[in-house]
Amino acid sequence: MALIVLTLIPVIAGSVRLLELAGGPQLLPSNPRVDASPAPVVVHIVAAVVYAFLGAFQFSSRLRRRRPAWHRRSGRVLVGAGLLVAGSGIWMTLFYPNAPGGDLLWGVRLVVGSAMGAAIVLGFAAIRRRDIAAHRAWMIRAYALAVAAGTQVFTGSVGEGLFGTSDLTTAISISMGWVINAAVAEWAIRRAPTFTARRRRAWAARA
Repeated sequence: MALIVLTLIPVIAGSVRLLELAGGPQLLPSNPRVDASPAPVVVHIVAAVVYAFLGAFQFSSRLRRRRPAWHRRSGRVLVGAGLLVAGSGIWMTLFYPNAPGGDLLWGVRLVVGSAMGAAIVLGFAAIRRRDIAAHRAWMIRAYALAVAAGTQVFTGSVGEGLFGTSDLTTAISISMGWVINAAVAEWAIRRAPTFTARRRRAWAARA
């Protein structure tokens, strides 16, 4: 439930943007980059909504135990949706000019999009070789980066309130959303019993 709540604000904003692009009323500030080339934004928003909501249920251990076939089928959908989120995000970074945040945020977006795509691929490869712990860890990392838009609502508001609006403050406040989510993801991975047990066995083997 907490994961779904985290995604609500960006999902609502994305849905409003889709409504505008479909010819609905203008409710958000106009974005000339989106108006000139809306297709990547549509792909990004639709894939992100699927990835955020469907992905939240993948972390329910009860659901995984009771519906393992559902977990596998929805996981395949999530791999595709997640790669679309990462790929469209990279495309928009490369080809949408004059985005807020300047060169710093431009570089961060490329790193984050590439890292998310790589994490999904590594997670898929891990489950193919039946390495469940590695699969779980990589998919947690990918999901954390994908849903950082929810965290960025708060980091962006705090950054703007404290330091005003500039390319530098925008880049730092938005980047902090990804940093926070990545840190929480690593904490969640390392507190898992399977990760702890594996690490203890590795230490014992070295001794």
